[in-house]
Amino acid sequence: MFVRKIAVFTAVAAMLFAACSTSTGGSSAPSKAATACKVGVSWNNYQEERWAKWDEPAIKAALEAAGATYDSNDAKSSAETQATNVETLISNGANVVIILAQDGTAAKSSVDAAANAGVGVIAYDRLIEDPRALYITFDNQLVGKLQAEAIFKAVPKGNYVIIKGNKADANADFLRGGMDLVIKDAVTSGDIKIVGETYTDNWDPKNAQTEMEQFLTANNNKVDAVLSENDGMAGGVIAALAAQGLAGQVPVSGQDGDLAALNRVALGTQTVDVWKDARLLGKAAGEAAVALCADKDVSKVSGTVQFTTPENNVMNSIFIQPNPITKDNLSVVLDAGWITKDVLCKDVTPGSVAGC
Repeated sequence: MFVRKIAVFTAVAAMLFAACSTSTGGSSAPSKAATACKVGVSWNNYQEERWAKWDEPAIKAALEAAGATYDSNDAKSSAETQATNVETLISNGANVVIILAQDGTAAKSSVDAAANAGVGVIAYDRLIEDPRALYITFDNQLVGKLQAEAIFKAVPKGNYVIIKGNKADANADFLRGGMDLVIKDAVTSGDIKIVGETYTDNWDPKNAQTEMEQFLTANNNKVDAVLSENDGMAGGVIAALAAQGLAGQVPVSGQDGDLAALNRVALGTQTVDVWKDARLLGKAAGEAAVALCADKDVSKVSGTVQFTTPENNVMNSIFIQPNPITKDNLSVVLDAGWITKDVLCKDVTPGSVAGC
């Protein structure tokens, strides 16, 4: 697992970009460098709810505020397509590319292509092991730890299933490492028995549902808790549990703050949703991209810390703090305007949880 040079950073710290080179002489008007700045975004799979709803609008708003322009394309879960897409963004005149990597290893070639063209790179939310890229993400080890804390509190002993994300995405292992900080001793002592663990291609909910069905069959439905690494997969897991009459009886984790998942928390079928306010991440990336338009040296972007990767690369990084949402603090996402009460409380018995 990785070693961080500095501990968890709050969203506020991560967002302090010292004007991100977007103004001069104290003026609030966009600088000449900012107005000449074109930023391309390579989405790995734009069909996922989060990217279009939260991340992209925040990136666009930050660029617009600085007078920069936006371009994008969608790899549709193909690493090969993503490589071509990044080349297209560069050919279209991008000064900086933001890459949400389908495959962090495969994306190294895109960093090479960008560097050869004098284009800055931001590894967005998913690690690309190359110090030439600026890595901006949530603290994913902490996300895994928060997921496990909530599930372990509910079920300190018993049979656990762990549904991990895509094997080619370093976040899957970061999350798993965070979980181990909570459950490893109980696994060693035998209090927790891991009766199923698997990676899930493309973080696909349908794949997660199939995996969960198989684990339930293999264990005669004797599963006491599920550590699912994100909300989409949690939905698949809960569908499999529901088919066996176990939804709401077996604690399940998730992350991302998907609206359906937050509703499941209110309903009691999902125990925790580690909310990552993607608006903060998108804003940070947009502002950092403007800074890189002015100066491609990633070490000069304000708010960065040094991070030692699993492959021992030292990267300049920005980490934003996640927030675990359970039935006890649903008001947090309501107050933040992340979700409306009618969506959060759909089919929830009035008064059964705070906020509904």
